[in-house]
Amino acid sequence: MPSILSGLYDLLQAVRGVNSTFLTDQHVPGTNLTDKWIIISGSNNGVGFEAAKSFASWSANLILACREPPAWEQHPTAAVNECKDLAAAHGHLSTIEWWQIDMADLSSVDAFCQRWLQCNRALHVLCNNAGIAESTMQTRITKDGFPLVHQVNFLSHVLLTLRLLPSLARSAEPRIICTTSCYHHLGVFDLDRVNGQLSWKGNDYQNNKLYFQMWVAEMQSRLLKHPEYFHITINGVHPGFVASGIWDGLEDAGKVPGGLSLLLRYVAITSQQGGLAVAHAATGLQFGPDPKKQGVGAENGRGGGRYINRIWEAPAKSYCNDPEARSRLWTKLGEELGLQEKGLLTVLGL
Repeated sequence: MPSILSGLYDLLQAVRGVNSTFLTDQHVPGTNLTDKWIIISGSNNGVGFEAAKSFASWSANLILACREPPAWEQHPTAAVNECKDLAAAHGHLSTIEWWQIDMADLSSVDAFCQRWLQCNRALHVLCNNAGIAESTMQTRITKDGFPLVHQVNFLSHVLLTLRLLPSLARSAEPRIICTTSCYHHLGVFDLDRVNGQLSWKGNDYQNNKLYFQMWVAEMQSRLLKHPEYFHITINGVHPGFVASGIWDGLEDAGKVPGGLSLLLRYVAITSQQGGLAVAHAATGLQFGPDPKKQGVGAENGRGGGRYINRIWEAPAKSYCNDPEARSRLWTKLGEELGLQEKGLLTVLGL
């Protein structure tokens, strides 16, 4: 009976993510981001692109971290041009560039980070937003040997974040935003190995969103233990059930699950609305009067490591509050990414 009740609770929390409340300037008023640097992955298309447009209109300097896209996606150069036009229309002289990164290739992530660190700039906001929706009927394996969804939606963002921590630490109120999902409530926690690979029971997308949200909570707990990083805030945000380009590849391949097309047409929100949720998390959620308090949404905010359903804090799945489960995940990530060999275990004093 407890497992049935738990399953029903998780289903209810997932359904809460289908929130079509229309966000306006009153919900997301924007802020002055002059001289601030923001890196946002997956920003040529969908939610990431809309968030980038908001940042551009608020005067931020932007790095659009994107791969060379498939034919059905907008090219990053077009995204850069539109963001530049928005910045100029609002009277800003912002630097906005496309830097190539392939989240399905860990060496590409390393190269991107090296390029940024060589610029010797403080990074103010990192938006870990890139993601794909992949059918579980045919799991593709990357050149690094991982299931594609696992690497693109999760592993590469972990590596990107750890590499860029020293740059984030240089800014006064740095924040990390991870695009998770309400579907993390439907994910299955299973770290057993099968033939050298992880056994991801259930749906790859849901499972990796769960791991991402668990990692957000664990990452924040570790940041707060180190004086050089305690001022960094990290949160997971569900931008909403969005009719974005993330589904286009599935539609072209004929892999869209039954009923999804109807939901996308009649229930889903627009990418613009989803982008506002990410922009709000990056600029409006994490600041209290004292950075040591890691304020979320109010002067007496309770800290980072949270799950934000669009612009409202919501309960995360129970595993996200389980230190033992999070520690096991952290250890597994160290093994998968070779963090000791990369010298990254010492980043958080481990």
